[in-house]
Amino acid sequence: MNNFRNDILKVLAYFDMFHYPISEKEIILFLPNKSSRFSISDQLHQLTLDRIIFRFGDFYTLHNDLQLMHKRLAGNKRAAADLLTAYRISKFLYRFPFIRAVSISGSLSKNFSDPKSDIDYFIITSPGRLWIARTFLHLFKKLTFLSGVQHHYCMNYFIDEEALVIEEKNIFTAIETVTLLPICGNDTQENFFSANRWTDHFLPNCRIVPKEKYYTGEKLRIKKVIESILNNRLGAWMDDQFMKITSRRWERKDRKCMVNMKGNRMGIICRKHCCKPNPAYFQNEILMQYERKIESLKYEFFAFNKP
Repeated sequence: MNNFRNDILKVLAYFDMFHYPISEKEIILFLPNKSSRFSISDQLHQLTLDRIIFRFGDFYTLHNDLQLMHKRLAGNKRAAADLLTAYRISKFLYRFPFIRAVSISGSLSKNFSDPKSDIDYFIITSPGRLWIARTFLHLFKKLTFLSGVQHHYCMNYFIDEEALVIEEKNIFTAIETVTLLPICGNDTQENFFSANRWTDHFLPNCRIVPKEKYYTGEKLRIKKVIESILNNRLGAWMDDQFMKITSRRWERKDRKCMVNMKGNRMGIICRKHCCKPNPAYFQNEILMQYERKIESLKYEFFAFNKP
């Protein structure tokens, strides 16, 4: 039983970093080991009685703070509206050349949004044309600044169909992967989730079951024409040049230690088959913060077994 208790606290510790109370169902989904609802319910009840954790409505948290529940409920309500926008934009982004799949990522994929939240997208392209696809999308994004809706178009993670496996395998990337909301691209979505079954090791209760059909936009003739024009040596050369240009620009930003509006260090990894946030910054900070929180729980509650 003590293992169940430890596992529950690990899940709550993770989401506590985002000040996000979670339900019993969500706790079970994100447990590091297989478990039944019956065994978890007993442990949640006991942990609550011991005032190690706190329950507000349907949600559990490490803090005796009712405002956390209100903040979550408000964020969930706001997310319902933002998801409608994200669905519409995802289908629009899919119309661009060489885009093979679009998913919603970030906090919105977890059904939460606050007034300062961006709408993030995880995008898969055809092989060897990632940088053409990304350049087209980001040229369009520049236009969104004119109308002040650029935060609806945060396209910060690209891979192509030759690099479907997420390279970094840890609790952060596992949760980010299983909570993706796939919107467009049938076979590509299925292939992506099949290639990333490693998440079962971290989240054995959270099995990914892709839908049978996503938006595919079969009648996108202009997209097909542009792709046919660039499926040659010219297209390969352009893709390489766009990658080099982007890489040089971000190297300059990296040397300046630039941060975004939230104060997080900015940086991306530029490779032929992927363009993604540099894990040395935000991702590693989350993992280190998580380890510190686990250590804190060990000493505060004596709830974890020493290794």
